Amino acid sequence: MNGLPGADFFAFESLLSPNEQAKLAELREFLAAEIAPHAADWWNRAEFPAHILPKLAALELSAPAQRGYSNLFAGLVIAEMTRVDTSIATFFLVHHDLFVESLYGFGSESQKERLLADAAGLRITGAFALTEPGHGSDVAGGMETRARRISSATGKADDGGDTWVLNGAKRWIGNGTFCDYMLVWAGDESAGADGAPGAVRGFIVDASLPGVSRTRIENKIALRTVQNADIVFKDVQVAEADRFAGINSFEDTNQLLRGSRIMVAWQAVGQQLAAFDVAREYAVERRQFGRPLAKFQLIQQQLVTMLGNAVASMGMMARLAQLQDAGAADMPQVALAKSYTSARMRETVALGRSILGGNGIVTDYRMAKIFADAEAIFTYEGSYEINTLIVGRAVTGVSAIV
Repeated sequence: MNGLPGADFFAFESLLSPNEQAKLAELREFLAAEIAPHAADWWNRAEFPAHILPKLAALELSAPAQRGYSNLFAGLVIAEMTRVDTSIATFFLVHHDLFVESLYGFGSESQKERLLADAAGLRITGAFALTEPGHGSDVAGGMETRARRISSATGKADDGGDTWVLNGAKRWIGNGTFCDYMLVWAGDESAGADGAPGAVRGFIVDASLPGVSRTRIENKIALRTVQNADIVFKDVQVAEADRFAGINSFEDTNQLLRGSRIMVAWQAVGQQLAAFDVAREYAVERRQFGRPLAKFQLIQQQLVTMLGNAVASMGMMARLAQLQDAGAADMPQVALAKSYTSARMRETVALGRSILGGNGIVTDYRMAKIFADAEAIFTYEGSYEINTLIVGRAVTGVSAIV
């Protein structure tokens, strides 16, 4: 609001380079013009606005760190997108921070040459298929999707064959209903004993291949614009050329999950910025008992708590970005950031919803959507509980997960 300080109360954005600040301003203009006026309608109808992808691609923000931007800038991009629409930020995160970054990190030169430019330019879209119907937090050790290597000439198992056969199912796959390609993670049947999967393999799977079926998950109360899917693979044949040669274990995938978990923590920041924006504006403009809500002491206390949560979360994430730039951010630090910021987010959006009273439960006022979307952030990319126990293991040397 004009004349009042913003939610970035400690001016973390001033740490960006002038070029990064200008680029962030360009993103804000795009979000204000192309996303903000329509986000609630897309959310209410649970429809994804595919028509905006060329305009989003024109910003040239795919995998910012790969383009020479700082990790602080990359995080603030996600925070700003989330501040306007969590669903669009989630699409961007899944496609760029998982699919595109996977190509950068683990793709062969031929895979990069074939897919990277189109993926970065959003001419093709991608998904990251890891979570399964029966395995979320324990997917590392419980993955049931199987990959069997065969010879395409004989159709028989062959450790040197040119084809892989995938069988299994994945769930909660963002962009899964419409993506062109998906990165599918499966246990290698030939690598384990007694039929149990051994090494984890990653595959670039063309979503139009025979044997791939996709069903949209309905009746969500959060991230309704995001098209999550249940995906089933039945004897899907994938060429050896489409296997990620750099993936041999679940530890390899942790490199990607560490980065995406950081970005979800930035989403928790963005949610708090949005909640403060909406609650503060409402408190200043809404009148009760003949005066603005903002004139009541309890409302001011709630707003200050929201602001403090947002600033504390931004401070933690800014430091984590510095550690990323130095190549020193480890998983326990990332887990603490995700658990802490998502807990502060949950408190912040609840306070914001309370300030709006009854208007806080209808999407005519943005707070209801912010409040609902926060529940998804609290859970995905490692639930609050799992991330807390990762940190607990790091500080005690004892695992309480299993």
